[in-house]
Amino acid sequence: MSQHKEIKRVTTHQLLAMKQRGEKISMLTAYDYSMAKILDGAGIDVLLVGDSASNVMAGHETTLPITLDQMIYHAASVVRAVGRAFVVVDMPFGSYQGNSSEALRSAIRIMKESGAHGVKLEGGAEIKEGITRILAAGIPIMGHLGLTPQSIYKFGTYTVRAKEEAEAQKLIEDAKLLEELGCFALVLEKIPSALAKQVAEQLTIPVIGIGAGPEVDGQVLVVHDMLGITQEFKPRFLRRYAELGDIMHQAVTQYVDDVKSRSFPNEKEAY
Repeated sequence: MSQHKEIKRVTTHQLLAMKQRGEKISMLTAYDYSMAKILDGAGIDVLLVGDSASNVMAGHETTLPITLDQMIYHAASVVRAVGRAFVVVDMPFGSYQGNSSEALRSAIRIMKESGAHGVKLEGGAEIKEGITRILAAGIPIMGHLGLTPQSIYKFGTYTVRAKEEAEAQKLIEDAKLLEELGCFALVLEKIPSALAKQVAEQLTIPVIGIGAGPEVDGQVLVVHDMLGITQEFKPRFLRRYAELGDIMHQAVTQYVDDVKSRSFPNEKEAY
């Protein structure tokens, strides 16, 4: 029997309740109105307006180039489509690492100008002051540990993080700190499954995984990846639920052929 409970609007309180009753949390990225409306209608719990828009929407190699203004534009588009899902927005690189005042200003802009329900930040103890100030302003925060793509040039690779004892221990300490500070949830990216399970069991807040195994409280994927729109990205943790890239290619190819052959539009499609 399904544990899914019908919710009119997902909130931080309901996400916590989902963890407590053992109901897994579903989360996908969204960047535009049309896609967000489909995802929300399908019953997704959380929509992440990810800085992965830098990759899948703008074609950049990393998430670093996307700006705060661009993130707000994407977030506002998503919020306008959503009636049920909780919408959380990535704070982009450079919008919060400098100092806590800048972090607070950036978070306030996201909330005021997009209508989103919360923000997501990458990092632990090193951004403690910024997290504290944002939370003090009443803005919900989702944390993000493990592989943090905004730090890709520090890591030098997108390989699995926290395989060594020292890094694993710091991740656990940072996760506990984020909960103590008041974050409502945490994303763990590309870390060993056993470590993710340990963190999820030790925290009372929901832990969402991407490449972190099945023993966490929910899962998140980039929607373009799971729908097969981006076809060159094939990490081990990704399951494709459709091959929309192939379907779209076939549709456009047929359209081109129909236009060239003058079979589109036909008499019924003309005024």
